[in-house]
Amino acid sequence: MPESTPQSGPRSADEARAAAEAFRADYQSVRDEIGRVIVGHGEIVDGVLTCLFAGGHALLEGVPGLGKTLLVRSLAGALHLRFSRIQFTPDLMPSDVTGTTIVSETSEGRRFVFQRGPIFAQIVLADEINRATPKTQSALLEAMQERSVTVGGTTHALDKPFFVMATQNPIEQEGTYPLPEAQLDRFFFKLVVGYSGRADLAEILRRTTSEAASDVRPVLDAERLLAHQTLVRRVAMAAHVQDYAVRLTLATHPSKSAFTAKGGEAFATPMVDRFLRIGASPRAAQALALGAKVRALLDGRGAASIDDIRAVALPALRHRVLLNFEGEAEGVTTDAVIENIVATLPTQSPTA
Repeated sequence: MPESTPQSGPRSADEARAAAEAFRADYQSVRDEIGRVIVGHGEIVDGVLTCLFAGGHALLEGVPGLGKTLLVRSLAGALHLRFSRIQFTPDLMPSDVTGTTIVSETSEGRRFVFQRGPIFAQIVLADEINRATPKTQSALLEAMQERSVTVGGTTHALDKPFFVMATQNPIEQEGTYPLPEAQLDRFFFKLVVGYSGRADLAEILRRTTSEAASDVRPVLDAERLLAHQTLVRRVAMAAHVQDYAVRLTLATHPSKSAFTAKGGEAFATPMVDRFLRIGASPRAAQALALGAKVRALLDGRGAASIDDIRAVALPALRHRVLLNFEGEAEGVTTDAVIENIVATLPTQSPTA
């Protein structure tokens, strides 16, 4: 679940308006800096920035060579934050991620000292995360959710803000280990990176095969980012909009599942009942709400709408539902199921 911050929020209408304008300006500044390097993929860039400003983590999936790592590096370059990169490989150990306790010689003799791993940064690139074994993948779990790492019985807090961006190859690729459901659920959004179109590919060639070079400069620091994350949580959400996010989450729960709450089965569509085995967790509803609030701020509105919820449904839900055997055999995608839910779920709330 994305963290809250202790920053104080605006206390008057003028301060609220100024804070919202600063949010939009900083968001656009970071986006512009990324655009100096990344060609196209505007929807992916917006998805990553939504995760960042909402306080969540982002998972990017796509075949090799589409610029996933470059996008993450470009974002890191646009932020005044400590950055580290972890290249996940089959032989990577959990201690290579979190750190380890070593024996150090001091003037007082030998003593145990904790040597921090690369997870102790404010923005962490977990590159090709599904190339590592599940044991190593799980080393990220506590850090992503609790913002802390426990080694040798001692808990070490991570600095704020803390943002993990992971890239992964499609599971059809050789040498990959599917991420466990518990870890997938900790990613705010899952963003699927596709191939560039004709015009974008031509621009990529122009930039990368000539003397033209663009450097990304840092435009946002930790203090302002934390203030923006607090502002997102202060955006209003009417009861009927919140209820839509709840119903959208419940609609992913198959009606005959043993895990479905009483009354929740009323929202499942026939497609959900036929093709899904497991529905989305409460973290999905949190991602829907916070993602919608970011969109509202960017649009200059003080309250999130149902359209905002619908706009973030795919990246917030696609990695939090599991297909059953029939769904996999029929070649159904989770995106298709979610699109079906969004298309059929009434915006008007029935009697609770």
